[in-house]
Amino acid sequence: MPDLNYIKLSDLNRQIEEIITQNFGGRMFWVVGDVTNHTHKHEKNYHYFDFVEKDPYSNGIIAKISASAWGIGSEKIYNFETVTGQKFTNNINVLLLVSVQFHSIYGFKLNVIDIDANFTLGVLEQQRQATLSRLVAENPGFIQKAGDQYYTKNNRLNHKIVIQRIALITSQTSAGGEDFRHTLDSNPHGYKFQIDDYFTVVQGENNAELLVAKIIEVFNSQIPYDAVVIIRGGGAQTDFLLFDDYNVGRAVARFPIPIITGIGHQKNETITDLMAHSPTKTPTKAAEFIIAHNKQFEENLLLFQKNIVIKSQQFFSYYFQKLASLNSLIVNNSRNIIAHNKDGLVEINQITINTSKSIIFNRRSELTAMASQLASKPKIIVYNRLADIKNIAENIKTFNAQYLKNQRSYLGHYVSLINLMSPKNILKKGFAIIKVNNEIISNPDGIKVGNEIDIILAETQITSTVKDKTTYNGNDFNV
Repeated sequence: MPDLNYIKLSDLNRQIEEIITQNFGGRMFWVVGDVTNHTHKHEKNYHYFDFVEKDPYSNGIIAKISASAWGIGSEKIYNFETVTGQKFTNNINVLLLVSVQFHSIYGFKLNVIDIDANFTLGVLEQQRQATLSRLVAENPGFIQKAGDQYYTKNNRLNHKIVIQRIALITSQTSAGGEDFRHTLDSNPHGYKFQIDDYFTVVQGENNAELLVAKIIEVFNSQIPYDAVVIIRGGGAQTDFLLFDDYNVGRAVARFPIPIITGIGHQKNETITDLMAHSPTKTPTKAAEFIIAHNKQFEENLLLFQKNIVIKSQQFFSYYFQKLASLNSLIVNNSRNIIAHNKDGLVEINQITINTSKSIIFNRRSELTAMASQLASKPKIIVYNRLADIKNIAENIKTFNAQYLKNQRSYLGHYVSLINLMSPKNILKKGFAIIKVNNEIISNPDGIKVGNEIDIILAETQITSTVKDKTTYNGNDFNV
């Protein structure tokens, strides 16, 4: 076996370490990449991860190196999470200040010295603005933008004049939910509320679908809620990314009931806040908003009541003065009319007395003359009527016999006419009487072909059926 020229692995690693130290020792580099395979040793506050660069077109990894952070690097990562609201975890794009190290046992890696929060904030803001632009572009029917203001179907709705029945979307263990309920229940005005809980996870950007499903559940309940409240109590700042999700923003923007948010942030508004009807900073602020809204209604109602009382008082005062003025005017005018017509009334009274006396005197004279006439005229009238009665009696005796004779002559004449026109004599002259259904008929229109008729002659009755009916011209009896 030929002799081979070899070295120990430790010697090779030492040479590599020397070369790296010569070229990279004391130097630091700002490097952009994505975090993968991240682990965090909480007890020591160490971070271990792979720092990679991905192909922007295929998303495949084109560069990869191990990295770690401890000491000042871990403190910088904690500050980064506080400032950005973004948890240092997998699949985030960051700008790191690193030094290059090689260890003969642990190998080649990067040591994190600092992390640029502004770079990540810019990336997050770019993502946020891209989501907002997508919401406006893809949902023109219920999301529009004018200037810096977003107008959605939800924030165009009007709150009901009183908010009492509420759908509350929050975590089952949320301290914010308890704060919200406590603030409503302990309101100093004694307002009562009915709150229905819709529990879900309200933190972690990967739980957006759960939040959307809960919003849909509220809609499918068909309960006529006055408002829907979405709150998040406690948790890290990184949990706000859930509320910048496209599907969450879209569901909030198109929801047909006003949505009030109180997700516990004190800085920029989330996309959910921009899409919602009434964004507030915290769960307590959301409850205070509802109480203030109802208080405004109560104050308006009390103001309306006060205005009614004031207007009523003004109305009564105005018309009381008018009535008093009218009463005074009537009294004064009545006095003036009475005073003005007093002399005329006295004159009329005197004329009435004098005229009455004259009328009574004249009527008394007429009654005296009439009484004298009544005493003499009845005797004359009775005498004349007796004479008339005697004349009538004489006339009755004279004309009675002649009158009876004349009347007998009249009666004999009428008897002759009646006998002449009697049916019996007419039948003897060759005429006939026709009956249809035992009724004498003289109008031929009442006889139809096929009718059965009775023909009555002087001494015979013939029953026959009409076979034909024609118009007769009457020529047989022309003289």
